[in-house]
Amino acid sequence: MKSKSYHIRKDDRVLVISGKEKGKVGKVLKILPKKDRIIVEKINMIKRHTRPGGMAARGGIIEKEGALPISNVMLVCPKCTDPIRLGKKELEDGRRVRACRKCGETLD
Repeated sequence: MKSKSYHIRKDDRVLVISGKEKGKVGKVLKILPKKDRIIVEKINMIKRHTRPGGMAARGGIIEKEGALPISNVMLVCPKCTDPIRLGKKELEDGRRVRACRKCGETLD
C-alpha cells in the first residue's frame, strides 16, 4: 500500500489558518500520515497527567504539543514570509522541487 504524501514536511514553518490557535506560526515537528495530522512546535499545547514509572520518568503534569489536522495549516515561504500555495519546479539536473508560487523561491 502506498503511503500518503503531503506538501508540508518536517522542519517547515507553517501558519495555523483555523481553530483556536488561528494566526500562530510554528515549525513542524512531526507528521502523522495515518491520522492526517501534524504536530507543530508550541502550538496546541495540552496537559498530560502521568504517573511515575521506571527509573528516569517522573510523574506529574507534563505540557506537550497536541496534533492538529493537516488541513488547518498553510506553508510559510522563507523569502516572502507569507502563507503560500506550493508549485513544482524542475531544476537543470532533472529533479522536481517544491517552489513558492508567489516569488518562485525553491523550498527544498
